[in-house]
Amino acid sequence: MEKEKELKFDKAYLKRTLLIGMAFFGILLVWQLYNSYCSPMLSFLFAKSMYPEKYQVAYDAFMAASKGEASTWNLADFSAFNMTNILRQKYLGEEEFKDVQWVVGIVMALDNIAALFIMPIFGNLSDKTKTKIGKRMPYILVGSIVTAIVMPFIPFFFNEGMAATIAGVTGYTIGMIAMMVLIIVFMMSYRSPAVALMPDLTPKPLRSRANGWINIVGYVGGFIGSIFAIIFPLTKYLDGTSKSLMMLEIPFIACSVVLVASVVVLFFTVKENKLAEELHNDIVRGEAMGESAEQVTTEGKLSKNNVRNLTLILIAEVLWFMSLNAIETFQSNYFMFHLNTSSAGGVVMTIVSGAASIIGFITAGIVADKIGRKWTIFAGICAVAAVYLAMSFYPKNVPAGGYTFENPNPPVFFFIISFIMGLGASFIHICSFPLVTDYCTKEKLGRYTSLYYAASMGAQSVTPILGGLILKHATFWNALPIYSTVLMVAAGAVFFFVKAPHNKDTGKNVKGLEALGADD
Repeated sequence: MEKEKELKFDKAYLKRTLLIGMAFFGILLVWQLYNSYCSPMLSFLFAKSMYPEKYQVAYDAFMAASKGEASTWNLADFSAFNMTNILRQKYLGEEEFKDVQWVVGIVMALDNIAALFIMPIFGNLSDKTKTKIGKRMPYILVGSIVTAIVMPFIPFFFNEGMAATIAGVTGYTIGMIAMMVLIIVFMMSYRSPAVALMPDLTPKPLRSRANGWINIVGYVGGFIGSIFAIIFPLTKYLDGTSKSLMMLEIPFIACSVVLVASVVVLFFTVKENKLAEELHNDIVRGEAMGESAEQVTTEGKLSKNNVRNLTLILIAEVLWFMSLNAIETFQSNYFMFHLNTSSAGGVVMTIVSGAASIIGFITAGIVADKIGRKWTIFAGICAVAAVYLAMSFYPKNVPAGGYTFENPNPPVFFFIISFIMGLGASFIHICSFPLVTDYCTKEKLGRYTSLYYAASMGAQSVTPILGGLILKHATFWNALPIYSTVLMVAAGAVFFFVKAPHNKDTGKNVKGLEALGADD
């Protein structure tokens, strides 16, 4: 009898995975821009609307100075009345911006709250969908195109809010939040289908390597979003003028164009139905080679050991996503209002951690080859916890004269810990999603993808609100990394008790770039 061909992540799988990754490319492109701008935008809008008396004091002082009357407004150095000059003269300061973070957290949690309901629905729907272009592709196309149309309206409402009177700022704030909600709904409607597309077309033993390449493609999208945010830092465009609007629109319009281009590439290069048919035999063979605690079959329910393992993995996932997302949500605000950097400061750190993550995606295979997938994740958890602990002790750097946001980059210390954090987080992410999908057969991939993302999005729904409330009641910004440290340590404690897989021989272990599938 002819020996079955060994499942290898060869050049054909690599090319196909890179093209499938264009869906994730678009997702991270949008979310990086969204997180880089929306959190500080909301901070400025809410500080203006929630402290009208302080804004009015600043306006009265400006008017008095303009008439030559005695005033606390320094008209010689600050000739225009706008948010930038209000901040530089400390009419609004650290305390006000710290106090509004709980409201910012609620709004920034909306995407994750929506994901809890939208992603499982569309994950299950896509499992059952049958069209000429595939079961995942229709959702990816519609969600991407609508998101691209809506994106440029976010800076429009922000800029109008900055220019508006106290009476008018609330309406523009609501308008901006409405645009954010539209993006959330359509992005979440295709996130599960987009993520499920890779395991649809990849056998179980090859999914970790495929997931590594998918993440690299996604991080390239995130990197492009970061570059936009660095070139056009929000803190330079707070005056509400038409020039500021034009400059802020550039990154959002560019994001929309790149998003549409990425989904066009995906649509014309990944023929979902044809590939599913061609790869059917590989997928079937891979079903018996996952890393669940016990063998998963198409019949019956999960065994008790598998249920226990899956439950522990999902609990740990909730905790580590709560920890990671708290920093991600408030990172730009932390660097702006704790360290007086420009809004690009937090984005620079995202690039540093992203570069480290790419290295992590490549080296995780070497580490897993030596210590196993479980301990690779655990090592990542320990590294991130250590970073957040170190971050908790860094003192604030706000000048006595008020915010200037003139420092383009945070201190060198943050470059070092951001690199370590990115490396550790990549070890967690590269192994955790394939680990969850190992507990299902190909017929339930959409459902289990939704389960993974429901756990992560549930965590990310809660943590921006909790983090914001902690910042409101704490006396210092370092309460944020302390909160994240506690959660990451708890994640490690839970994940420690996950049992080893039933099948340790899930395919040839590879090293270096081959860990991502660069077979000849």
